[in-house]
Amino acid sequence: MKFPILILLSILLASCGASVAVDYDNQVDFSKYNSYNFFPTIDSGLNALDDGRIIQITDSLLQQRGFVKSETPQLYINFYARESISSSRNTIGIGIGSGGGNVGVGVSGGIPIGGNVLNQRLTMDFIDVEKDDLVWQAVAEGEMKERATPQQKEAYYALIIQKILNKYPPKK
Repeated sequence: MKFPILILLSILLASCGASVAVDYDNQVDFSKYNSYNFFPTIDSGLNALDDGRIIQITDSLLQQRGFVKSETPQLYINFYARESISSSRNTIGIGIGSGGGNVGVGVSGGIPIGGNVLNQRLTMDFIDVEKDDLVWQAVAEGEMKERATPQQKEAYYALIIQKILNKYPPKK
């Protein structure tokens, strides 16, 4: 029952359309990387539950692609997020007006609905362990409800991380 709910939430969140920007070292041969682990001291700025969600989803998606989680990895993965809260952009409009002849006067206003929105910028870094250099970075921007349920958060992170990893390895 959990899986269909996640799919439904993913489809719902996909309509929100997170954007992903990627930067990488074009001198690096990304085909040589096949093992990874997470950076030993991740300071993501998120709570431990969200860190766990991101790690679990990233593990799952990378292992589906044939990567191996290793104690002696070729790549370290680091991630961090910056968040801000804003009012919902969804409003109900109310207006009054009158007019006659060639003159019209109107007054309108919007009442916000849906509560506050959490704007999040999630950055994921891939670091070459041997060289200790950043070789690939993705920055995803998205939004979710401020009071999202654990299922909504899981669906949100699944969507964002899927979009991030769809851009790895970079196309030459």
